[in-house]
Amino acid sequence: MGLIIVADDHPLFRDALRQAIDALAPSRSIETAGDMARVEELADGADEVDLVLLDLAMPGSKGLSGLLRLRAQHPEIPVVVVSATEDAATIRRALELGASGFIPKSSGMTEIRTAVSAVLEGEIWAPSGIADQSEEDDEFAELAGRLKTLTPQQGKVLGMLGEGLLNKQIAYELGVSEATVKAHVSAVLMKLGVESRTQAVIALGRLGLAPGEELAD
Repeated sequence: MGLIIVADDHPLFRDALRQAIDALAPSRSIETAGDMARVEELADGADEVDLVLLDLAMPGSKGLSGLLRLRAQHPEIPVVVVSATEDAATIRRALELGASGFIPKSSGMTEIRTAVSAVLEGEIWAPSGIADQSEEDDEFAELAGRLKTLTPQQGKVLGMLGEGLLNKQIAYELGVSEATVKAHVSAVLMKLGVESRTQAVIALGRLGLAPGEELAD
């Protein structure tokens, strides 16, 4: 039996989202998560995950960094972003990074069910009109392409670099040697086309928000 993970740090919205999709998943179990660590725990522990509904703003995830981490660690799992940040640029960037869909939190229950059903059938879903908007961010598109070349372990290392962890801390978290971490860091820098950890963190920051901007909950 497949699993659907509903991830949002607001219990009321999380429960409402679960109720909205419950009828769509009679042969699937549904688990909820209030932070990114729980999402990763559920994804790592399940035999089969059919879908993750992922909020952009919750503990352990800011901007699109949570999506990047999940896609790096579990590229086979469809991820639908559910967010109160509904601007076209954010939606396009989420899809560019591999999201299977984007559901604005302002959506009605019918629209949410339609989106989830489409993704479970293997489709890509976005709010109407987004696909017709041709504005592009070439720099971001190039970065997204580079990020997609990272292995799952390299994606984890990049995320931990973004959190400010030292090599020895990353080694402890991953259960590997510092030498292995150094090798991963070198590979990450090469794939991102940057020369230092600081530049890699800056690149990762482009998945978040512009300076001074805050994600709505």
